[in-house]
Amino acid sequence: MIYLNDIEVRFGDFTALKDINIHVKEGEFYTFLGPSGCGKTTTLRTITGFIEPAKGTVKVKGKDITHVPVEKRNIGMVFQNYALFPTMSVYENIAFGLKVKKVNKTDIDRRVKEMAGKVDLTEQQLMRKVAELSGGQQQRVAIARALVTNPEIICLDEPLSNLDAKLRVQLREELKEMQAKFGITTVYVTHDQEEALTLSDCIAVFNKGFIEQIGTPDEIYSASKTEFVCNFIGDINKLNANFTREIGAQTGKGVDAGKNAYVRLERIHVNSTRTDGRAVFKGKVAGSEYFGLYIKYQLDVNGQVLKCIDKNDGRQYLRKGEEVEVSIDPRDLMVY
Repeated sequence: MIYLNDIEVRFGDFTALKDINIHVKEGEFYTFLGPSGCGKTTTLRTITGFIEPAKGTVKVKGKDITHVPVEKRNIGMVFQNYALFPTMSVYENIAFGLKVKKVNKTDIDRRVKEMAGKVDLTEQQLMRKVAELSGGQQQRVAIARALVTNPEIICLDEPLSNLDAKLRVQLREELKEMQAKFGITTVYVTHDQEEALTLSDCIAVFNKGFIEQIGTPDEIYSASKTEFVCNFIGDINKLNANFTREIGAQTGKGVDAGKNAYVRLERIHVNSTRTDGRAVFKGKVAGSEYFGLYIKYQLDVNGQVLKCIDKNDGRQYLRKGEEVEVSIDPRDLMVY
């Protein structure tokens, strides 16, 4: 569907993107993830046509669109601040792209109302000014405006970042449902790891203008290819050399103590009845954080503090200073 081949983008002497190669399949929810300034929005703007690359090609369905103007690419865009017209009504905002394309009034009316229904905007809301709507409703208007022209692709640049945490989670779920309902190819930019993992079919992790890894959410999280990805995606423990050596000694699985070894929080087992193949350590609870669904513990084990999470079953809550048995499977280590 979308092919970025050897894309390079420069701003004067600064190279913002180098050797970017991406293939987005039709109907896929594809996310560009990374910290601020890593190149993810620049890549999105290269797809939409706001930026022309110094090298490389952008193709959609086999057609080279590298030098095609923005308005002729048939790509919908939702910006971080939604870029809505505050003095216009919701109806006029959604209809804007259709008017630019000189669609007749009858068709505009039909398509605007159909699209409003699909994104759960009422006829009463259509007549209101955009400024009168909540952040979540404004986001729906922005999505409706992007989709009403029947684009082949929709690109979203951090559309949830200006919302409060609860609304962000709610709209994240709605966004995924909407994308599945429309079946439209979606390219999404975010710095939020949880957002990327929950929404995406495929993720490209950016760092300083390069792509560190491309894969499914599970591949990115459980089989991080680089140390940067390992640290950027979710919370993690870095094990000291003594700890790594002891795991190898106990299990017979050679772990190079000269390399950096990491283990995810949920892969550390506390007071487990199953320890086959795992290295086992004695430790103490150094602290805890209560999250409701789970509890995050800090454990003093083998000379270092490890973080782990335990499902909250409502029965067991480990207290500070309590002695525990900790087990780790060497297969769960990520070593770089």
